[in-house]
Amino acid sequence: MSSDMRVPMDAESGAQDSGTGPAVESGTAPVAGGELYYETAGSGPALVLLHEGMLDLTTWDEQFVRLARAGHRVIRYDARGHGRSTQVDGDYAHHEDLRALLAHLDAPRATLIGHSHGARVALDSALAYPDAVAALVLAAPGISGRTFADPFLLHHIREQVAAVSAPGGVRLFIEHFLRMWVDGPHREPAQVDPVLRERIRATARATVTAHAESMGRGAAFEVGAAHRLAEIRVPTLVLDGDLDSTDISANAHAVALAVPGARRARIPAAGHMVHLENAAEFDRELAGFLRGAAY
Repeated sequence: MSSDMRVPMDAESGAQDSGTGPAVESGTAPVAGGELYYETAGSGPALVLLHEGMLDLTTWDEQFVRLARAGHRVIRYDARGHGRSTQVDGDYAHHEDLRALLAHLDAPRATLIGHSHGARVALDSALAYPDAVAALVLAAPGISGRTFADPFLLHHIREQVAAVSAPGGVRLFIEHFLRMWVDGPHREPAQVDPVLRERIRATARATVTAHAESMGRGAAFEVGAAHRLAEIRVPTLVLDGDLDSTDISANAHAVALAVPGARRARIPAAGHMVHLENAAEFDRELAGFLRGAAY
């Protein structure tokens, strides 16, 4: 479960090719006030992979390769303020960034596969630009307009905020992130795969290191999807882990209840990192959905 699945890049073409895996093209796309770093591979119906907050596109390493090999044009990118994309420097909207990226890549319609905050962006995009979204896959979904209520999450959010001004603040800030979004409320850190935990720690540390200076420089405008879920009219699959927080479970239930025709799949033996902890079951559900979704 390595966090570095990069393959060698040809310096002139910008394409990557391992000799055995799919060729990968990378680049940057202009957005209002900055640029997004992206990677794309494969051909066929367009799929976009959207990562969780504080992380980056590498959390989709495994699915990126598998989906490209399965006959899809797979696009993934670092959200603004994450990874190798532009730092935040003023107000913006993630769904507008995504629309600009797809225009740059000449992908007028795509299936959006979002994890956590990425699912939040996917829902906003489906409401703001319904003609551009073919289907939705929402893993451990966030929903704009819904607030946290789980005491476990609220405790660690308070501790995370306090850590910013404390000695060793970065380490503590990231540790509380791991407690919330890797361990979850039902496990202690020692009960979680140490390789997975270290992978997410390293990715979060890289994001904080690269983008800490831009924190607070702008706000992300959102659609407020919580009160508009019934407007969504595309095939929708919701996947959540049985070891995740009650807030995420409630979000998954809300989508399944409100979006016409939506289906929810509960993934066993997985917390918030549902696509990494039980990848076999997640990928099976995803593959079945993609076969049946109408593009």
